[in-house]
Amino acid sequence: MSNQLEILLLDDELIVGKRLKPALEKIGCCVEVFQDPREAMKRIGEKEFDIVVTDIYMEEMDGMQVLEMVHDQWPRTKIIMITGYAMISLARDAMEQGAFDFIAKPFKPDDLRKVIAKAAEALGSPLDLNAPVN
Repeated sequence: MSNQLEILLLDDELIVGKRLKPALEKIGCCVEVFQDPREAMKRIGEKEFDIVVTDIYMEEMDGMQVLEMVHDQWPRTKIIMITGYAMISLARDAMEQGAFDFIAKPFKPDDLRKVIAKAAEALGSPLDLNAPVN
């Protein structure tokens, strides 16, 4: 792994990727954004990401399927689930199936950065959220 965290962000809403990619790049992450779950899964088949951030409710495939596929192929990858339909039972199911964390929409980019930092620490690659990025 390089010193940059490799993150795949999957959300069928264009605005989510547009807002979050720069926020994560600002803390030194390398981010690939996808709106189509099939394209994201193809990319995940080609490359191991440190962290996958996925929406739960999408048209083509739900985030629980993404979670299962990523977990099977890349057990080291941390998976963060995001959804506009925050339900405790769904969060519990996602965590039981191996999700690292769960964030309910709407959330601020800083909320995601904090969860990314926790995941980075769990991977042994701590991020300093206050350090300036070159």
